[in-house]
Amino acid sequence: MEQKKNHSRRTFIRNTAGAVAAFTIVPRHVLGRGYLAPSDQLTKAVIGTGEMGRNHFAYGGTRVVAICDVDRGHLQQAKEMLDSGVKTFDDYREVIQLPEVDIVHIATPPHWHGLIAAHAAAAGKDIWCEKPMTRTIGEGKRVIEAIQQYGRIFRLNTWFRFEDNFYGLNTPVKPVKKLVNSGLLGWPLKVTVGKTTGFDWKFNWTGKTNLPVMPVPADLNYDRWLGPAPYKPYHPHRVHQTFRGYWDYDGGGLGDMGQHYLDPVQYILGKDNTSPVSVEIDAPQQHPDAVGTWRRITYTYEDGCQIILDGEGTDEKAAYIEGPLGKLYPGFKSDIPDLEKKLAIYPEPLPQLTDFTAAVRQRKQFALNEMNGHRSCTLVNMAKIALQLGRSLQFDPVKQVFIYDDGANELIDPPMRAPWNLY
Repeated sequence: MEQKKNHSRRTFIRNTAGAVAAFTIVPRHVLGRGYLAPSDQLTKAVIGTGEMGRNHFAYGGTRVVAICDVDRGHLQQAKEMLDSGVKTFDDYREVIQLPEVDIVHIATPPHWHGLIAAHAAAAGKDIWCEKPMTRTIGEGKRVIEAIQQYGRIFRLNTWFRFEDNFYGLNTPVKPVKKLVNSGLLGWPLKVTVGKTTGFDWKFNWTGKTNLPVMPVPADLNYDRWLGPAPYKPYHPHRVHQTFRGYWDYDGGGLGDMGQHYLDPVQYILGKDNTSPVSVEIDAPQQHPDAVGTWRRITYTYEDGCQIILDGEGTDEKAAYIEGPLGKLYPGFKSDIPDLEKKLAIYPEPLPQLTDFTAAVRQRKQFALNEMNGHRSCTLVNMAKIALQLGRSLQFDPVKQVFIYDDGANELIDPPMRAPWNLY
């Protein structure tokens, strides 16, 4: 009976989502009802009201009208922070059908990101998604399809490619991008991301093995928390703040910080439309359930550029970027004499649309979107697959599949637990 009920619900949502998406191709000012004047706020629903979700209730030009969480405790905390008229839900499928919602903000664990993003796009919603964009490469490809099919605007929530000082580099990315574009460092380039260049891989996000079965708290719908992930008996270390230590939901420190650290590198190197052709790992054997640590991960692109993830901070003299003509160190220090004077004659990097509400209003692609966000997330997911399998891998960046490795390709798009699916 429950399976039939779920099937009916999915059929209804799929049909109505298609109708909503088809309807929204008509300009909003033609529709009358629901027209958003330029001075009005965009409305949003926040799905996942743990600490990350609650931290994003107030960003400029938006107003929360609905919240959703499978933990009643989280939901109550969030409700107390908001206006009394905010609607509450424990099922995102109901939230994305609300006609008053413009934007869906996804702040769940990563194993839900792709599923909710694809379904929200089909329901005619624009999307702000926390990092990592998706837990698998296949989910990322489906999100791209859905965003483009239904004409939605997507933002991935890592921002270092366009604002703020970039961790230990102690400088924004823009001058680094300008330096690379200038050719003063030469080509190809090697980028080292580790403690010695200002980046901590947070190996505290590791899982535990042989977890004893524990009773599920009364406030938590654990089956729905698991959602598309394989069923595993409940233990508190699997959920909420420590879920990152398990392959089913994330990928440890690599999953947590990977897109923050690697998306700017991808942008700096001009690799937004491609992926490496190989990933090599130096790591202990990983547990099939619990994420462990690693020593070194090396990505190589077709043109010879490399990204080195230094897990143990062993290369104390490493430059952040090294080319055949020069090196760049944290603090924008270089071995190139009179670097700033030489850079002055070169053009600035192309401008980017970095205001999400403006992107939504103007129906223009945000700076960090489903396309380049998927590619930087693929960097994370390529390494996760290599670590899980315990071997280095070759990758086809056009077809986005591993070469001559069926085991690796099975992890690109692993099956979801019924009744969940991306379509």
